[in-house]
Amino acid sequence: MPLQQYIISVVTHPRLPLKDEVSLKEVLKRRLTKKEYKILDVLAYSKNTEEVCTKLKLDADRYNEIVTVLIKKLNQEKLKQELTL
Repeated sequence: MPLQQYIISVVTHPRLPLKDEVSLKEVLKRRLTKKEYKILDVLAYSKNTEEVCTKLKLDADRYNEIVTVLIKKLNQEKLKQELTL
């Protein structure tokens, strides 16, 4: 549920209904890079950002770049279609 809520909050004009959590994760793992997916997981489930940055060896600027790219990808029409039922 948190993943669905996060996607709805960052996507402009989200197509509803979204797939279930497991199906969303499958689609996103295919369409995102590993770092993007891990950061999405952090954002959706409110995990510790600093810990993930350290683990992925990212500085704050690179982290922000990845988040920006991630949000752009989530707003692509083709991906929006894949995320809906």
